[in-house]
Amino acid sequence: MNLRIASFQPLALSLLVTASQPCIADDTPSQTDMWEIIQQQQTEIEALKGSDSTGGNTGQASQTSHTSIGGYGELHYNNLEDNDGARKKELDFHRFVLFFGHEFSDHIRFFSELELEHSIAGDGQKGEIELEQAFLEFDINQNLRARAGIFLIPVGILNETHEPNTFYGVERNPVEKNIVPATWWAGGAELAGSFGQGFSYNIGLHEGLNTSAANQYTVRKGRQKTSKADVHDLAATGRIKWAGIAGLELAASLQYQEDMTQGNDSQAGNAVLFETHAVFDRGPFGLRVLYAQWNLDGDGPEAVGADEQNGFYIEPSYKINASLGIFARYNQWDNQAGNSSDSEKSQIDIGLNYWPHPDVVLKVDLQKQDYDSGTGELEGFNLGIGYQF
Repeated sequence: MNLRIASFQPLALSLLVTASQPCIADDTPSQTDMWEIIQQQQTEIEALKGSDSTGGNTGQASQTSHTSIGGYGELHYNNLEDNDGARKKELDFHRFVLFFGHEFSDHIRFFSELELEHSIAGDGQKGEIELEQAFLEFDINQNLRARAGIFLIPVGILNETHEPNTFYGVERNPVEKNIVPATWWAGGAELAGSFGQGFSYNIGLHEGLNTSAANQYTVRKGRQKTSKADVHDLAATGRIKWAGIAGLELAASLQYQEDMTQGNDSQAGNAVLFETHAVFDRGPFGLRVLYAQWNLDGDGPEAVGADEQNGFYIEPSYKINASLGIFARYNQWDNQAGNSSDSEKSQIDIGLNYWPHPDVVLKVDLQKQDYDSGTGELEGFNLGIGYQF
């Protein structure tokens, strides 16, 4: 959505015509008088064009005309029961997000994303304010761009595109939440380019994880979110994607970090993530498939089974018409897949999305979880509304 400053030229011209009418009726001006009037009015027009309604100057107006805003949000209602009989009935405005962008020139631009989670942030509150993106992008040539700042890691399906009207289900799928782990951003630098027929790639160097034995080396809890991030050890991420056929996307990502604890744990070592996925949309039919796996080195992760953490999901969908679609999804993940005990978790989701407008969605789904061990299984239904602009 572009913000533009309205020109005052039509108003000035209207005033010119109005002011000149009495002269025509009473005493027609000479050519010299007309030339002086035109020159005076032109000076006034240029002065008015150079200022906005708030007293800004031409430079500010030009910058504003190249600034864009947008955003998205989602409200969730969860009605779930765990395997101990405890009920979760919760209403939560899960996310309120604003995008701000600015185009400095044809080759330099800025993009940012500011998010408020769970409505209220501050000491003792359940929510938080997060800066998930804030980067400058430079065009090197027609097929290559460079980014620097805070950006989303190029891994998975939802991490870069997660507006609520773009995916099925009220909540984001648990595999990309617990294994990828979306939403995942970091500070650093990245190259993004394209080549051949439908191929694109990303190569980035950025802050890494900072996991610990205290959280059993869970990758999601190791995200630093560029908040005074410890960068004794950086991470490198690469992705290659192919979209050479309409409606089909194939991608694979790889990340490596030499020390996933930033030197704080001698019992832990490097971390390697491999992720691959396919997205297929042909007519009313849709299919999403994703697999992701972490391999963590060291005796510490191995002792708790966290040396391997993996998951996958498969999600077929069908659009009954342009406004209504149904889906089913099977999810399976394990953050302690390296141990000998049964720690695998699975979840089945079935539901529908209704789009009264392409950028507005209403959602309902049924959810059933199955844990091989432990408690916390949740079964019931979820309702949601979402939008983007």
